[in-house]
Amino acid sequence: MGEVVEFVKIYAKQETIGPLKGAGRWIGVGAGAAIALGLGLFLLLLGLLRLIQTEFTDVSTGGSSWLPYLIVLFVCVVLLGITLLRINKTFLTKEPKE
Repeated sequence: MGEVVEFVKIYAKQETIGPLKGAGRWIGVGAGAAIALGLGLFLLLLGLLRLIQTEFTDVSTGGSSWLPYLIVLFVCVVLLGITLLRINKTFLTKEPKE
């Protein structure tokens, strides 16, 4: 009976702790990449907004002052769509698909 309990403990450690260590590293790298990409895209979109507002003064003044924001929002939605299409559906276990 003692051997069965020991085997169950070993099996539980193998099936829980091992994958969790890999998941932590996977999540850490993904979170770091998401923060870097998010900050970069934020600065890019902010730069685009300032470019439109300074170079196209007839668009950014008067009654159409909201138009540069709409353009940047459109670009943001397009970039989000491209990003969502490029997401790779990999799994933590890296087992081959059957």
